[in-house]
Amino acid sequence: MTKARGRPHALILAPFTGEGLRLLGSRFEVTYESWMETGRLRDPDELAAKLNEDGTSVLVIELDFVFEEVFEAAPALRLVGICRSATNHVDLDAATANGVAVVNTPGRNAQAVAEHALGLMLALARRIPESHSYVVGGRWVNPVGPYVELRGVELAGKTLGIVGLGAVGRRVAELGRAVGMRPVGYDPHAASGPLAAPLTDLDNLLSRSDFVSIHAPLTRETEGMLDSRRLALMKPTAYLVNLSDPGIVDRDALAGALTGGGIAGAALDVFETHPIIPDHPLLGLENVVLTPHLGGATDETIERHSRMMAEDVGRFLEGETPRNLVNPAVWSRLR
Repeated sequence: MTKARGRPHALILAPFTGEGLRLLGSRFEVTYESWMETGRLRDPDELAAKLNEDGTSVLVIELDFVFEEVFEAAPALRLVGICRSATNHVDLDAATANGVAVVNTPGRNAQAVAEHALGLMLALARRIPESHSYVVGGRWVNPVGPYVELRGVELAGKTLGIVGLGAVGRRVAELGRAVGMRPVGYDPHAASGPLAAPLTDLDNLLSRSDFVSIHAPLTRETEGMLDSRRLALMKPTAYLVNLSDPGIVDRDALAGALTGGGIAGAALDVFETHPIIPDHPLLGLENVVLTPHLGGATDETIERHSRMMAEDVGRFLEGETPRNLVNPAVWSRLR
């Protein structure tokens, strides 16, 4: 964008829509360098120098890290916007200490991730990836063979156990109900009031569900939560779907359950490394569907976080409390 003398500067490192850039461009001199176009993340020292050089007051990121030294090196910085729900790649204490407001975009990819979860359930239930390989691999030699070898099950009438009833989990419950599933949920932190699914304890959810979909964050309480004991509670006909964090499920226990007939199948979109390690124990299993951490990767997700971010930056400029302010302690210092 053309630089305008005297206007504050905004650096946008997240993918952003043209409309979102237009809205910000009406208030700022904007530099747009999305990581999706540059193919890289900013080194913290490089980022600090860039912010200081341009006198940047608003920084919008998705994947870049913003450490204490970045805040200290950029005295003009007043707001950091995170185009995702997670905030663990920004030093919030340092932001507050340096008088910088931080906002995020919770729920921006809830629809995308929920649809991906439903898609993975369908892929498992109807053996869609295996059926594709069956056709293109030349195995379809008998006209009626697939009816025997690839017979699946329907989602309708099945119990859908949802671990974590945040924005994604609630949407998964709604989509599941729309195709005739019976959602139940486990979430010890679920707010009171109407819920997307009736609550139960985790062991009961695992033992009664035909599909288990994980949408809880990784915490000290959830790390390793689905271990060998809990996986053994699942029906041998049940399926596990994980789009949350690999640390919630014991990888080796899951591999054992899949190869030993403990559960019928699993689908994962999250892994310990990106890309997946070549000797991962789930690679090569026919009852597993793996996708490369793209549950939230839709054009609509970018549209959503662009709109949410532009609106909160506008509130900040008008002296209103941003809707998604994640370090509220800073606000009294900025007013």
